[in-house]
Amino acid sequence: MNFILTVLLEAWHLLLDSSAYMIFGLLVSGLLRVFMNPATVAHHFGHGRVKSVVKAALLGIPIPLCSCGVLPAAVSLRKQGANTGATTAFLISTPESGVDSVAISYALLDPIMTVARPVAAFFSAMAAGITENLFRQKKGQPVERPDLSCPVDGCCDGVDCPPDAHGRHHTYREKVAAGIRYAFVGVWGDLVLWFFIGLLLAGLITALIPADTIDRYLGGGIHAMLLMLAFGIPLYICATASTPIAAALILKGVSPGAALVFLLAGPATNVTSLTVLFGILGKRATAIYLLAVASGAVGFGLLVDEVYQILGISPQAIVGQAGELVPPWAQLAGALLLLLLSVRPLYLRLSAWAARQKAKHPRRPSTQESLPPEAVFTAVCTGST
Repeated sequence: MNFILTVLLEAWHLLLDSSAYMIFGLLVSGLLRVFMNPATVAHHFGHGRVKSVVKAALLGIPIPLCSCGVLPAAVSLRKQGANTGATTAFLISTPESGVDSVAISYALLDPIMTVARPVAAFFSAMAAGITENLFRQKKGQPVERPDLSCPVDGCCDGVDCPPDAHGRHHTYREKVAAGIRYAFVGVWGDLVLWFFIGLLLAGLITALIPADTIDRYLGGGIHAMLLMLAFGIPLYICATASTPIAAALILKGVSPGAALVFLLAGPATNVTSLTVLFGILGKRATAIYLLAVASGAVGFGLLVDEVYQILGISPQAIVGQAGELVPPWAQLAGALLLLLLSVRPLYLRLSAWAARQKAKHPRRPSTQESLPPEAVFTAVCTGST
């Protein structure tokens, strides 16, 4: 019982440190959804082997989607005319970063890791996208009409209604309200389960694993990064949920570079998304995708460890200091707000899981339930039940 309380207490401290930054990230993600013009976005991804990739990688940095959530968005971009390289770049930069994960990185990690994370995501995405476009033969591909429908309430399809005319349909206040609703219902609904799993795992690592064990096997160096890579690639975890785990590992003695490998590889890949990528992009693009994620993560991990060494900074001494900038009352209010917002999406997710389990293992009716009364009477009399 004491062990469970220790795990929960450690998770609660992480929630307090990250809550205000998490809410800020969610708000920004919601406003991006409402104010970003899909027609402009689709236009920039189809032309140019390098320019389209750079734009796609930059666009993916602030969007808060995990490795599975980004797949439908990437399919949509592909259908709207984005080339394969731009789609690949978007698929890498989006799950590895996001305004929510950047905010929580600042809260739970430190400024160096907060900057290194999106920078590594951008360059890894750009390398993969440009490589794919250079290898790919030029082919004419049909450009489908992008989804221009109104993100506020779907009142306009964006085709029969000119953009300037549609701009007068909603006030600024209505757009902001729609963005907030999307942030705390849509985005948080997708993140909530994995976020709390990440907090509990971080608490478990803090309570369970001795620091000398981490120092012995995962302290730092290329071997630790390769182990993190092998652990992170098949795992399904979003960028936000991976952050408290990385913070707990660093506090236990893992080098920041090895933690960065986990932060980049874990959110960008998992077994399920790789199989879907194989169908969307093909064998070569999927191989380039994996190689870019792996090499970029390890390369930037080594670079980050070098930066800490040159600057003479102890990562254990500065991890989580940004969370202390938020006053305790704001931390508590943010944590309680997140818990309140989590009740409904967690209930819906658990209900859906229970329904799937029930469908997989339906209750087998007894002989008396499955047979009509006369058949039951006959079976009993003949002794066949």
